[in-house]
Amino acid sequence: MEKYRSEEIMNLSCKGYFKSMGYSEDELGHKPRIGIANSWNQLVPGHYNLRQVAEYVKRGIYAAGGVACEFGVMAACDGVAQGHIGMKYILPSREIVCNSVEIMVQAHQLDAVVLLASCDKIVPGMLMAAARLNVPAILVNGGPMLGGIFFDGRKSDGTSPDEAKGMLAAGKITQDELDNLIDACGPGCGSCSFFGTANTMCCVAEALGMSLTGCAVIPAVYAERLRCAYNSGMKIVELCKKDIKPRDIITEASVRNAIKCVMAVCGSTNAALHISAIALEAGLKDMNVMDAFDEISKTTPELAKINPASHWSLEDFYFAGGMPRVMQKLGDILDTSVMTVNGCTLGESLSKYKFIYPENKDLIRDRSNPYSETGGLAILRGNLAPKTAITKPGAYAPELRRFTGKAKVFDCEEDAETAILNGEIKPGNVVVIRYEGPKGGPGMREMYKAMKYLYGMGLNLSTALITDGRFSGTNNGCFVGHISPEAAEGGPIAIVEDGDEIYIDAIDGKLELKVSDEEIKRRLANWKKPEKEIPEGYLRLYAKVAASADKGAIIDL
Repeated sequence: MEKYRSEEIMNLSCKGYFKSMGYSEDELGHKPRIGIANSWNQLVPGHYNLRQVAEYVKRGIYAAGGVACEFGVMAACDGVAQGHIGMKYILPSREIVCNSVEIMVQAHQLDAVVLLASCDKIVPGMLMAAARLNVPAILVNGGPMLGGIFFDGRKSDGTSPDEAKGMLAAGKITQDELDNLIDACGPGCGSCSFFGTANTMCCVAEALGMSLTGCAVIPAVYAERLRCAYNSGMKIVELCKKDIKPRDIITEASVRNAIKCVMAVCGSTNAALHISAIALEAGLKDMNVMDAFDEISKTTPELAKINPASHWSLEDFYFAGGMPRVMQKLGDILDTSVMTVNGCTLGESLSKYKFIYPENKDLIRDRSNPYSETGGLAILRGNLAPKTAITKPGAYAPELRRFTGKAKVFDCEEDAETAILNGEIKPGNVVVIRYEGPKGGPGMREMYKAMKYLYGMGLNLSTALITDGRFSGTNNGCFVGHISPEAAEGGPIAIVEDGDEIYIDAIDGKLELKVSDEEIKRRLANWKKPEKEIPEGYLRLYAKVAASADKGAIIDL
């Protein structure tokens, strides 16, 4: 008979506390006690349905002979936080999510945990916790939102109003059209209906083997989402009984699989931050994740394009077969011998998977006919990014993959946005936004609105934007983020001046400041970090202990 952690702490007082909440003698007997880490709230659309999802997980747990113990975990919405101080808290919140799950599981010695999340920092935070705790775990996401009213040639999403704001400023649309778009861009709850960080990380969870095969892109409002939750509840009890743990699943081979899948579907650049952090928590300290991204991007074909890289929505991607179809088409590029939460190898789970809908070879292509022979993301290095930077060539026009322009420099996001809307950015400019990195922001905000405004102003094909901050997965156009070292640590981006020539090469992986080495040395010698007031509280702590972007912006102690 299996011995469970929860039995070892079930002294008389502990038993009494559980009985005070209505647990029965039968539930407190020889059964695995399964935590449900539920990040439901009424602030995040992607998490709004997680109360219902949790109920179906509980049904599955009880049907399989376990005991469900639900607890809450914080979650913040990137979409609501965009463009103001709130975004400074979003990436740092990932560590709070991770620590919260760790504390609850360890304090109560739970035998296993089901992780309920859908959005940008919450999914990776929970996967980090699973890797750190190394008790049986499975992630269930709430599913993507359906696409909204058609706008600008595709189904709209929650970011469309910001593109439209730029169009309004350029006189392309009316205020009434913008107001109607705001009303109809989000028809129901779910993670954002584009392939941003939220849906990328749900796909990463599936590719890592930490979610059931097919789980990632089932729409939030579909009944299949609830069946998946029930099956996950059943499966966590099996994992507990078989003692299959996250570090049996999150290995160097599965991390490489996840990176390959990100490349194949042109996922969010933020995946580099989060996969780096997950790998570290899984004990893969000798694995250089950024080097793996660089290597894999050159050898993995891009097989799928989803909004913002194309007009196809997440619902379209689901109908086309989602991640199981992509992984099947990648074939021997993946290591299919790795273990998964299905209780079998990736190869076995893919061979058993039943596709409900027919193929869409215009959306998910065969390896013989890829969108590109190389991956959707690219790692850049050069005198502007001595460590690394990242870009997403799969989401912008081929002619922008090599871009040379004159710098327009801003020391914060807001100044750049004002300049864009005031018409100060011209074709041929490279917008430089600095002091927005993990330490300098602090918190490494997304330069989401700046890119949306460039798009709306009709400048997305004639300008570029580089930053030590991040980007939302919904951004397109020529952009480079995660520049390391960041400006606040004296990285070369700190000494760029208006009018400097900058060269971006997403094909050969270069980011160069066209200034002599002697001039760069002179400027760096004269550089002084500008004083910046940081709010008291968590941001001040994070600014002191955050690692650089190339290390996943983790808390580095």
